[in-house]
Amino acid sequence: MNFMGLLTFVVGMAMLAAPVRWSFTVMILSTVFGAAAAFSVPGLGGASVLVPSLFLLFFGVRLFLAYGEGPLFAALAPPRPGFCLLVLTVFGLTTAVFFPRLFQGMTETMTVERSVGGRNFISLVPLKFSSNNITQSVYAVGGLICFASTFAFIRRGGTSTNLINGMLVVASVNLSFALADIITYFSHTEFLLGFVRTANYALLTNAEKGGLKRISGTFPEASAFADFTLVLFAMIASLWLSGVRSRTTGIIAGLLLVALILSTSATALVGLGVVLPVLCLQSFLASRSEPGTGRPVMIVAIMAAMPLVILFVLIAMPDLANGLHDFLDEMLFSKADSQSGRERFMWNAMAYQTFIDTLGFGAGLGSARASSFGLVLLSNLGVIGALIFAIFVLLILKADTRPGRISSSEAAAVARAAKAGFITVLVSAATSGTVYDLGLMFYILAGSVSALTVPSPVRVNDAPPAARMRHIGVVGRLQ
Repeated sequence: MNFMGLLTFVVGMAMLAAPVRWSFTVMILSTVFGAAAAFSVPGLGGASVLVPSLFLLFFGVRLFLAYGEGPLFAALAPPRPGFCLLVLTVFGLTTAVFFPRLFQGMTETMTVERSVGGRNFISLVPLKFSSNNITQSVYAVGGLICFASTFAFIRRGGTSTNLINGMLVVASVNLSFALADIITYFSHTEFLLGFVRTANYALLTNAEKGGLKRISGTFPEASAFADFTLVLFAMIASLWLSGVRSRTTGIIAGLLLVALILSTSATALVGLGVVLPVLCLQSFLASRSEPGTGRPVMIVAIMAAMPLVILFVLIAMPDLANGLHDFLDEMLFSKADSQSGRERFMWNAMAYQTFIDTLGFGAGLGSARASSFGLVLLSNLGVIGALIFAIFVLLILKADTRPGRISSSEAAAVARAAKAGFITVLVSAATSGTVYDLGLMFYILAGSVSALTVPSPVRVNDAPPAARMRHIGVVGRLQ
């Protein structure tokens, strides 16, 4: 166990005696350490157990000690989204155990080859059971626990304010490490951030593009940093549009946007192209159901001014426009012809071939990699797993976040923000997702949406006798 592992263990033990809301904030904060291994498992080829995964154990235990097993099981009760996630996880574990053996020798997959003490490398190998099936199964169970724990916390002891605080804290820490990444790079003191870059991954933390440092922060590469930062931007920008702590959320959202642009990640630019319209649509819909929120006038003004600004830049600063064109061409338009682009195209082609060779059943959870989450699902879990996941996503997206259906306007705004972050994870994964695990932030956001949109129970003392009996028999069972 290294320094980060020891620190996580000490903090986790302290959280067992601290207020539950503190452990929730630390759980959210831990997700920023995407390249920090708490320890490695030699029996699995040196696979890294990341800081968020280790702290999840303490978070789950703290929730169990505070509320018991009832709220955790309630999160997974039908017809809630958690039930679909439970079914998907059980199905995934089943495929991880049996499918690699069932279809062994029938196809080849892109998978991670691990070596103890060395770095991982990806290669094309015949399908067989491997340590990847075990690690992805553990991550799947961890995601289920994270979803249930988040749901239980918000329903029993937490509020929407706790989620806001957690997101602002993790965004601030993420920005701080991004700045530290730039400073240490140009001062040649990168070793100072070595304590958060201990995972057994290929670390691409010293790259440049277009003369700019590719920001990686606490993540193994710029694209991973951009994926995480984009989720934070979507959620905090949504809070700003809803008028929640406008000054703080506005400043942090602006800084996150700058960090995304400076990250020089194609994922960031493509993601922004999808996320910004989603935020605008969400804002307009919110302003219709709750006049005075959503900032529709400001959005329209910005959209109207953008063509004028672009035209001014093209006319007044042609050199800047040409430089920007060359920069975007290197980042986006020439991406498909690059070595990385060709490599990822091959991953997708092999994932699709795996899906075909296994007759649409998939090779089993953790057996195959791709460069698009859709193909990851199909090549690992097949049509059945993809359909179950689609139902889970649909249940989260159709959750009613209108103020009249939720306890307060702030809770409604937070639910919309969590849903925006949830969508952003899917957008990023659709273009660059390589494995089934979408990260614990995905399950925190999903659990938050599910918990915040559950109708508040009717008070028994205020209900008529017949409704009182229904409350005892139905609401009491689910809550």
